Amino acid sequence: MSLRKIVEFYQFFWMLESHAQQRLAWEDSAEARVNRARAEAQAAAQLRAMLAANPSGALGNAALNDEDALNESGLI
Repeated sequence: MSLRKIVEFYQFFWMLESHAQQRLAWEDSAEARVNRARAEAQAAAQLRAMLAANPSGALGNAALNDEDALNESGLI
């Protein structure tokens, strides 16, 4: 077998492998797009929930188990 045939076989099988790797990369990127859309939707839902819970946007002075805030909201 000549060196040229060996190189042609090598190049052919390398092409097949590179195409397989490219397909894997496309699948990974498609999955990443789905996960990013899911994360953005979750972040938007969390933002809506935070704004619904505290519409003024003053989240900096919130405290857990604040008796006065719980009494004012009617939770206690």
